[in-house]
Amino acid sequence: MSDLPQTQNEEQTDDQGREAHLALEQDVREAVFDKDVRWLSRTLNRLHPADAADLLEQLSTDDFSDAVQLLGEQLPTDIIIELRDEYREEAVDALPDEAVAAVLEELDSDDVTTILEDLEDDRRERILDELSPEDRASLEHGFAYGEETAGRLMQREYFAAPEFWTVGHAIDHARDNADDLPDEFYEVYVIDPTHRLKGQVPLATLLKAARDVNLSDIMEEVQSDIKADMDQEEAAYQFQKYSLASAPVTDDAGRMLGMLTVDDVVDVIQEENTEDLLALSGVNSADGSDTVLDSVKARAPWLAVNLFTAFLASGIISIFEGTIDQLVQLAILMPVVAALGGNAGSQGLAVAVRAIAEREMEGDAARRAIVRETLTGLANGVIFALGVAAIAGFWFQSAGLALTIGVAMFATFVWAGFSGVVVPLTLKRLGADPAVASSVFVLTLTDIMAFFSFLGLASLILL
Repeated sequence: MSDLPQTQNEEQTDDQGREAHLALEQDVREAVFDKDVRWLSRTLNRLHPADAADLLEQLSTDDFSDAVQLLGEQLPTDIIIELRDEYREEAVDALPDEAVAAVLEELDSDDVTTILEDLEDDRRERILDELSPEDRASLEHGFAYGEETAGRLMQREYFAAPEFWTVGHAIDHARDNADDLPDEFYEVYVIDPTHRLKGQVPLATLLKAARDVNLSDIMEEVQSDIKADMDQEEAAYQFQKYSLASAPVTDDAGRMLGMLTVDDVVDVIQEENTEDLLALSGVNSADGSDTVLDSVKARAPWLAVNLFTAFLASGIISIFEGTIDQLVQLAILMPVVAALGGNAGSQGLAVAVRAIAEREMEGDAARRAIVRETLTGLANGVIFALGVAAIAGFWFQSAGLALTIGVAMFATFVWAGFSGVVVPLTLKRLGADPAVASSVFVLTLTDIMAFFSFLGLASLILL
């Protein structure tokens, strides 16, 4: 009973927070309508950049565009970078070239690359022309790497020091060159005269050590091994594996090129998980700004593939057309076998795709997963075969029909568990993305097994 007042207070606080947020949204809309730039700028600057970005994203498309145009150069850069991709692109499109150039000068190099990626080629060239040759060369360096690689994601500002420096040298250098250092960093990277990475000194270790201690005496081995051309998903996996806050990025010779930080990697992990989730459903886009045409283009190809596979399953049914004509009960029960088998296959597939993404399907682990899912299908097959057989026998008063659907259900469940793991593993070995292509194959194979086993057994047992 003592928890009840506290729960009520929490609910009241939540309600008050929602009401305040809705009121603030309405005030922002009115400020945009009234063109009150001063109030709008002051309000957004008082909020955390992420909260301000969320607030702007709640506006209608027209209001959002008007708000960006009203603010112009007064729209803080840290809010722009917090906007979701589609809103950030729209914000950058609404800003004049001079304002975008000013934004670029205030951001770290990894965020600059993000902004430049949103621009059309001709506009990117115009904006880069307004920068100094040194800044332009530095910014263009990020585009030397492929999309979704560590090189494209990394920031090129980092703190590196020679291995013969002392702790005092490093601290004094950081204070004297604060403007050249990244806004946030967690390690001092120790390099040799050829700029090859030798180790790292965490800031906590640096601050605890005496000034006359050499960096080489307190440096740690770098656990990660991230190359500039490495896929960003593989880099994110190393962050997760070693619980990293940041990590150096090197070339093939081991020379320092930049660093990745956990805030960027969290975005990558979220993007990859969302991408896999959508791919399992045959969808490759779910942006809030997508038009109907965008949605149709994203989904129609996979629906076309499903149409083809559906006719394959229908072809199996047509083989047993004569059997169905003689026993109409089969048409009634076919969806039961296919539906349960399809759900069992989808469950195994979801587990397998997640395990592959988490690097849990390597070597013996893959074989154990195949055995586990097959045995799981066998156990569930026994349970549901008995249940479905009992229902069918009672419904149609036919022991033969009960035996037929029970055996077919058992076979379908075992096959669904097996194919739910084997199909994504096979696609991975063939170089395909298991999340994208697996669902079509697994569901088709499960349907074929369900119809073939059920109708085939019916032909043998009931006729």
